Amino acid sequence: MSRLLELDARHVWHPFTQAGLADPPLPISRAKGSVLYTDTGREILDGISSWWVNLHGHSHPVIAEAVYRQALSLEHVIFAGFTHTPAVELSAGLAKVLPGNLERIFFSDNGSTAVEVGLKMALQYWHNQGVNRTRILALEGAYHGDTFGAMSVSDRGSFTAPFAPFLFPVEHIPAPLPGAEDEALERLTLALASGDTAVFIYEPLVQGSGGMRMYSPEILGKMLRLVHDSGSLLLADEVMTGFYRTGQLFASSITQSLMPTSRSGDIGAVSALEENHSGTGKSKTPGTPSPDIMTLSKGLTGGAMALGITACTPAIFDVFNSTDRAKTFFHGHSYTANPLACAAALASLELCLSGETADAVSRICAEQQAFWKQLQRNLLAENVRVCGTILAFELAVGGESSYFNPVRDRIYRFFLDKDILLRPLGNTVYVMPPYCFSTPELLRVHQAISELLEEANSW
Repeated sequence: MSRLLELDARHVWHPFTQAGLADPPLPISRAKGSVLYTDTGREILDGISSWWVNLHGHSHPVIAEAVYRQALSLEHVIFAGFTHTPAVELSAGLAKVLPGNLERIFFSDNGSTAVEVGLKMALQYWHNQGVNRTRILALEGAYHGDTFGAMSVSDRGSFTAPFAPFLFPVEHIPAPLPGAEDEALERLTLALASGDTAVFIYEPLVQGSGGMRMYSPEILGKMLRLVHDSGSLLLADEVMTGFYRTGQLFASSITQSLMPTSRSGDIGAVSALEENHSGTGKSKTPGTPSPDIMTLSKGLTGGAMALGITACTPAIFDVFNSTDRAKTFFHGHSYTANPLACAAALASLELCLSGETADAVSRICAEQQAFWKQLQRNLLAENVRVCGTILAFELAVGGESSYFNPVRDRIYRFFLDKDILLRPLGNTVYVMPPYCFSTPELLRVHQAISELLEEANSW
């Protein structure tokens, strides 16, 4: 064992890892584009964008240069009573492309804290007006993060069991998965009837950590209309789905015409990245309400720095804007709006809005869609689904589908032996590549999946 691994084993606590069962971690010395390089020179293809954060490829020179230039002038400053160019320009840039009227930007550090901010923002919105709306609605199977508020609105299970007595009450509505749409609408209608719902939080189109569970924009639109018409707030968690993962810049911008439904209710890839408003992704679909609050992180900085954002409408902000100090939004972190992270996010946003990225996303969507059609014929690939650049299925081996399916480690090692990083969610295999992925690289991943399905016949 190397000195690095000895020290790691002695001092480091890795996330989502059972130290008593896990293999020693792989030391990564550098990364470039879609490839991770170990300290022994091994090259591993990153098929999941390093936990979904990397958009444009590792060590992207545009983002690296932006961070370098910013570090030479201002690395950080308190954001209460001060401001700086990267934060202001990023806020203005996002306001131009976010769906609906999300013009106010609140900074935090990651996806979980962005969700915490959004929940607090929604609850205090009603409190500041003296309105008794305290009920929170969320979807079953959701995952919104690991902090206490984020755990409360996530699905209750093994991840949250040790903290169950400390989580605040949330009413969970069935997710509108194919075949369960009517039940979801019925339960949502009943929950809203009391008139005390403050906010409905949801992952638009794809529940990520919940198992890449997908539902159609049509059914989601119906649910959002019900919530909007009840007077409650809509909180879209786009921590994972933001920045083209679902084929459009934001999942909340996708309409029925842009995202046709494939067979068995699976969501098909966008054939072309047609934006509704000058390429920005602003939704103009009649009758489809936009979020009042949206959370962003992961791909926000292109995977270069930690940063979270909670965007809201002017109507939300105006309820806090007062001469009464008690109506202040008392939330903030030491590294709020860190200039280095904001500079990275600005550079990533510029890359996102380029024609090169749009072309790459369109190509990956088409290639994932083509493989989706191929996988439909394999009996060991259950519930094959695709949404934009994301492809997923359940390997029908090892018993019931769940995060704790014992086949998980075997799948993970199978791909790693082929120098491909795919980290399955139990027996759910998914591919979510960075946009620098070439056609040969994606075909290599698809071929490895085909080999997995062939070998799994004997498992």
